[in-house]
This record gives sequence, structure tokens and C-alpha cells, in this order.
Amino acid sequence: MARKGENIYRRKDGRWEGRYIADRSKDGKAVYRSVYAKTYTQAKQKLQEAKETSQKEIEKKYLPDSEKEFSEFLYRWLEYIRPRIKESSYVKYANLIELHIDKEIGAIKLGSLNIAIIDQFINTLLEGTEEIAPLSAKTVTDILGVVRNVIRYINGRFQRVDCDLTQITIKKEETRMRILSREEQEQLIRYLREYPSPMNCGIFLTLFTGLRIGELCALTWEDIHLREKEVFIRKTMQRIQNKRPEKPRLEWGSRTRIIITPPKSSKSIRHIPIPESVAEVLGEYQRYGNEYLLTGKENSYVEPRTLQYHFKKVLKKSSIEEANYHALRHTFATRCIELGFDIKSLSEILGHASVNITLNRYVHPSMELKRDNMEKLSGLIAE
Repeated sequence: MARKGENIYRRKDGRWEGRYIADRSKDGKAVYRSVYAKTYTQAKQKLQEAKETSQKEIEKKYLPDSEKEFSEFLYRWLEYIRPRIKESSYVKYANLIELHIDKEIGAIKLGSLNIAIIDQFINTLLEGTEEIAPLSAKTVTDILGVVRNVIRYINGRFQRVDCDLTQITIKKEETRMRILSREEQEQLIRYLREYPSPMNCGIFLTLFTGLRIGELCALTWEDIHLREKEVFIRKTMQRIQNKRPEKPRLEWGSRTRIIITPPKSSKSIRHIPIPESVAEVLGEYQRYGNEYLLTGKENSYVEPRTLQYHFKKVLKKSSIEEANYHALRHTFATRCIELGFDIKSLSEILGHASVNITLNRYVHPSMELKRDNMEKLSGLIAE
């Protein structure tokens, strides 16, 4: 029997149960929940705590949008887009929100959010503080992109936020990608042929196709057609964080896992023709099924991080200055331009969404090519 004025009962199993109103349905009916304890005193304490928490949640639920914290809408947007994006993108956005946006401006009431606050937030990220190191322009640009998308989501479904973020711009860093010189490329090829292995074969293939590191790691022999001299790119490999379901909201553990998914865009799914000499090198390792190119085995793969480490060792042993694996993709694109490839063909081989990406990011004419082109002007001088 419950004590007077309380909703706490002794159950048949000996435990004490306390019931409380946790919410109200749309028609006004009470929605009850229960707490359980071994003693009456424990049940009373747990019931009081549950009531207080429930009351706060109810008050928060019925607050006008302007009084709700920006944090609530950040996570609403994240769950809204989750079914519409790749898992790796979800992890990226979740980290940006949790590590930066929510921490710095999540507690601001939606009605108080304005362009001045966000502008200051962006400047702080770029400049850093005594406690926090500045972030790269690329990372801050990604953060600003998330904030823009969240505000667009709010404006379409909740209270309109008067915050035109098109006024905020971030100066992009001018980074020059490392490209192997022709001499370095020849040195690398000599080493790869002198010390043959499936992984070195993969590096060799990248030099002549411009494959992304994740695409190469996911490549299996069923995607390599030596008779037709082509490689079919339809998947990519990457390591992402695991979400810890036992934790509230979005807390990420240190554990990660490998996923193999379709490439980053539909344009990245492509057939790449390969030269006869490259097909001959691949033929030395040929398999016929689901075996990975980099291992020659079905149930054993090389992940991008491992291949990156191996590549750096290869460069060191080849007496070549250090470079990131992605430099091979830039090197391939540059060599193609030097040899007179048309941009449209090169763009499709690289799997770019547009020709402009190829021109702006991956084409780096060498001084030798620039000099050769300038010499063509000599023909305009009358003798």
C-alpha cells in the first residue's frame, strides 16, 4: 500500500516501486514511468530525482524555440541528415559538433544567436586562445559549413534565425602539393620493380592511374580486367570511429573500424584503362576472385594507414624526399598534362565531379613544361 501523499508501493517481489508523471500525450493524458529500489527510502529518493529531471524536460519541451539552446538543434539536424549521408560523413559532422560547435556556442539561446556571435566564434577557431591551438582554415571552413546547414534546417522547420552567414568568409590557405619530379618518379619505379611485392605493385599502379589510397586498398582482383587492360573502381576503404551506444548522445570511443563503401561520388565509380606495361606488372600477381590486390588474399587487407607507412619507408629506401601518398595522385595528373592529355579524359580517369576540380586542384605544370610552352612564342618573332 502506498503511503499517504506518495505514489510508492511495495511490490510482490519485495522491491519498492515509485510512479511519476513523465510527460503528457497530445490529448493531455498522463504518461507514467517508474523507478525501483530495494528499500522505501531509496525508492523515495530516486522518485524525487526522477520527478525533478522529468519536470525540467517537460519545461524544456514546451519552451518557445527562441528560448531553446542552439545545442538541441545541432543534434536534431545531425539525426535528420544521418539516413541521407555516408557513415563517414556522419562521423565527421558529429565530431565537429561535439568537439567545437556545441562546446563553444551550443549553450546560446536560439533567439540570441546572431552573425556577430558566429563571426567571433569563427575568429577564435582561426586565431586560437591561450588554452586552445588555432585550427586550420580547412577545418574551420568545414565547421562553418555545418553551422550554415543547421541554421538552414532551423529556418525551414522552426523559428527563423536572422543570421546571414554568407557574409562570413575564410581565407583559404595556399598549400602547394608535393609532386615527384621526373627523376624521383624514375627512382621510385626502379625501386618498386627491384623489390616486387603486392603492396609495391599497388604503389606502381597508383603512379599510372592516380587512384585514391582508399580505392587502392579496397581493390580486388575481380575489379582488375587484364585482358581488357582496365581497372574498375567501385568501392573505397577507410577507418572510422565507432559510436558507443551505451553513452548518451554522441560520445565516441577510441575504438575504430574499417568500412568498405562506394566511392565519395557517383563520378568516382569508373573504369580506368591501363597501359600495356602496367598490365604486365599486374599480371605477375594475378588472382581471379575476391582477393585483395595488396595482399593476394580474400580475408586479409591492407588499410590506408598501413599503406601510408609502407609508402614512406619506400621513399626513404629510394632516397626520395618525404611525401604523402596523395602526392602520387597529383604526380599522375601532372605527368598526364605534360604528355598532352585532354582535361576531360583526365578528369574522368581521376573520378572528379567536374573538370574545374581537375584544373584547380590536381594540375601543377612543371617549370620544364612552362618553359617549353613559352618557347613556342619564339615562332612569333620575325627573323
